[in-house]
Amino acid sequence: MDLGERLQVIRKRHGLSQRELAKRAGVTNSTISMIEKNTVSPSFSSLLKVLKGFPMSVEEFFTLDLVKSDQVIFRAHEQAEMQAQGVALQLIGHNIPDRGLSMLKETYPPGADTGAEMIKYEGEEAGTVIEGEIELTVDYKIYHLQPGDGYFFRTTLPHRFRNLGQHTAIVISANTGPTSTHPDQTAIGK
Repeated sequence: MDLGERLQVIRKRHGLSQRELAKRAGVTNSTISMIEKNTVSPSFSSLLKVLKGFPMSVEEFFTLDLVKSDQVIFRAHEQAEMQAQGVALQLIGHNIPDRGLSMLKETYPPGADTGAEMIKYEGEEAGTVIEGEIELTVDYKIYHLQPGDGYFFRTTLPHRFRNLGQHTAIVISANTGPTSTHPDQTAIGK
């Protein structure tokens, strides 16, 4: 199920019109309509803004129709992938609802960005750069990370991730929060 179709199903499950969801989320009706029709791919921050209209975390959004699982091992082909703004997020254990921790493999092609709008939410995030280079902005301070560099910050601070390099960057991250989302419960964080 694609992002637009999923949003429409969840909106209808909550008994909301596009207009009501837009009002709650602080966006226009046309934004909701375009997302549902897949004519626009929302940034992480835009998606999180829309999801606050339910309210719902990114993980809940992508795993809502899945049941509780006692699965321990998640093979590469079983990991859910989410995409926004060119950033690919691979969520390990996507079918585990009510999680307190999210573990992600994040792939940033050259020019990928979590969105011009900085994100923030209640929780913590840590990660390490595996390949490429990432520009991380936390609380309006800019950091350049290379392979082997790591980070940790409280996600109540506004933050943003960008790949300004010429090569794909890969980051492994973990985050916590009331509903443990990323990229950006603020909104990805991301």
